[in-house]
Amino acid sequence: MIKNVLKVGAIVLVLSVASGCASQAAIDAAQATADNAARDAAAAKSTAEAARAAADSAAQAARSAQSTADQALSAATEAQACCDANRDRLERMFQRSQAK
Repeated sequence: MIKNVLKVGAIVLVLSVASGCASQAAIDAAQATADNAARDAAAAKSTAEAARAAADSAAQAARSAQSTADQALSAATEAQACCDANRDRLERMFQRSQAK
């Protein structure tokens, strides 16, 4: 959209000058349109850069959360293995006590 505004402003300027009957007011109006379009483009670029920074920050937060989740899964797996080993040990102890 901003490129279209710039193109229209440039076309108006060229046509005004090329027609030979361009007034200073028409040239000033075309220049003002081009200036406004340039300001709008700069604002859009700034907004896009801010959005990119926010996306990068969100991606970093997601990677950090995934790392934490992976650590939690590892700890839970180790805890389950410990519980399974304790259950097996207690089961063997119970079986020995019943065999006597």
